[in-house]
Amino acid sequence: MAYAAGVDVGSTQTKAIVIDENRKIVGRALIDTGANVVQAAENAFEKALENAGIREEEMEYIIGTGYGRYRVTFGNTQVTEISCHARGAVEMFPGTRTVVDMGGQDTKAIRVNETGEVIDFCMNDKCAAGTGRFLGAAAVALDIPLGDLGATALRHQRMVRISTTCTVFAESEVLSWLGKGKKIEDILWGVHYSIASRSAGLLRRVGVESEVTFTGGVTRNIAMIKALEERLGMKLNVSDESHYIGALGAALFALDHILASRAPRPEATETKP
Repeated sequence: MAYAAGVDVGSTQTKAIVIDENRKIVGRALIDTGANVVQAAENAFEKALENAGIREEEMEYIIGTGYGRYRVTFGNTQVTEISCHARGAVEMFPGTRTVVDMGGQDTKAIRVNETGEVIDFCMNDKCAAGTGRFLGAAAVALDIPLGDLGATALRHQRMVRISTTCTVFAESEVLSWLGKGKKIEDILWGVHYSIASRSAGLLRRVGVESEVTFTGGVTRNIAMIKALEERLGMKLNVSDESHYIGALGAALFALDHILASRAPRPEATETKP
C-alpha cells in the first residue's frame, strides 16, 4: 500500500493529512503553528503518521502547502494553497464550483471546475480585515477565548455595525461600542457580519456558482458560517473536517505523483532509415 501526505502550514495552525492509494484519509493532525514553523510542520506530520499507524518509511511522497510551505523541509515539493484548497474542496464536496478559504492572515475566493482545477481566484492580500486575524483582535478587546466567539455572536439581538476596515483599529472600535453600552454579543455579530460582507465581495468577483465550499480554520466558527450564508443567500458546504481541506488537496497532488511514476512508459519505436 502506498501512502501520500499533505502538510498545510498556516499562520495560526498547521494541518497534516495522510491518504492511501485509494484516496482514503488514514491519518490527520492539527496543531498550533507557533513561532517555530519548521518544528510545527514536523510535529504535525509525525502526529498524522501516528494517527494513521504507519511508519515514515512507508511514506512515498509529501507535499507542503500554506504560507509556510517552504518550511516543510522533509517534503518532496510544494504546491500553492490556492490549488490545494481547490483540489481538496472538490474531493470532499464534488459539486463545489466556488471556494472561500478563510485563514488567519488572508481570505481567498476561488472558482474551480469539476476536477478541482483553478479557473479564477482573488484574495485580500492588502488587508486582514476580512480574516481570522480580525476575529482575533475582537477576542482580545473583549477578553473572550477565540473558540467562544461564534457561540457568543449567535446570541445577538441587535447587530452593531462595525465601520472600520482595518484590523489595527478593530480593537479600538470594539472597545468604543462597549463603552457606549452595547452588548458583547451584538458587537461580535457585527464583527462577523463585517468579515462576511468582505468575503462575499471577493466571491462575487470570481463568480458565485451553484455550490460554495467554505475551507480554512475559521470554518470552526459557527457564527461565521451563518453570517456568510446570510450574505450569500445560500447554504455553504462545510464539515467538521473543512479546516483540513488544504492538507487534503496537497496529499492528493502527492498521490498523483506516486501514481504517475508507476504508469508504464510507452516503448520506444525503432526508426528505420
